[in-house]
Amino acid sequence: MINFQAFNGIVTMIDDFSIGQNNVVGCYKLLSVDNGYGALVNFVVAPTTYFVDHVMVAVGDRITGFYDANAPVPLIFPPQFRAIVMAKDTPYQNVKVDHFNSHLESSDGTLKLTISPHTQILLENGQAFTGNIANRNLIVVYGATTRSIPAQTTPHKIIVMC
Repeated sequence: MINFQAFNGIVTMIDDFSIGQNNVVGCYKLLSVDNGYGALVNFVVAPTTYFVDHVMVAVGDRITGFYDANAPVPLIFPPQFRAIVMAKDTPYQNVKVDHFNSHLESSDGTLKLTISPHTQILLENGQAFTGNIANRNLIVVYGATTRSIPAQTTPHKIIVMC
C-alpha cells in the first residue's frame, strides 16, 4: 500500500531531468521546493504525475507535493522524491491524497468524507467514475471542515486513482 506523505513550500527552481540511458530530455522535470523553515525537497515530476486542476506551476508558486514515503529514494541532499500528485495552493481549497477506507476515512484518521449529490467524482483522465469510492486511493479537493476528530468535510471534487 502507498504511504502518501506531503511536502509544502515554494517552488525555487524548475529544470529538465534526464532519466535512463537514452537521456530523454523534456519529459521529466525536477522541481525544487523550499518550505521556508530550512527544509528543501526535489520532486521528480514524470509525465504520469497528476496535477490537481491541471494547473501550470512556475517558480514562486506555493505547492504541495505528494509522494510515496515507502518508495526507495537516493541518499542525497536535498531528498529527491517521485511526485505522484502536485497541487498548487489556492485560498479556500484543501487537497488530501490518501487511502480512504470503507467508512471514507483517511488512513491517517484525520479526514472523513461525506458525499453530496454535488460532489464531482472523476477519474484522473477527467471522465466520470461510477463505481464505489470506498477502499481506494483518492485525491480529495475540499473547503471547510468540522473541528471534530476526524475532521469531516463534503468535498467539491474527488479524483479516483485507479
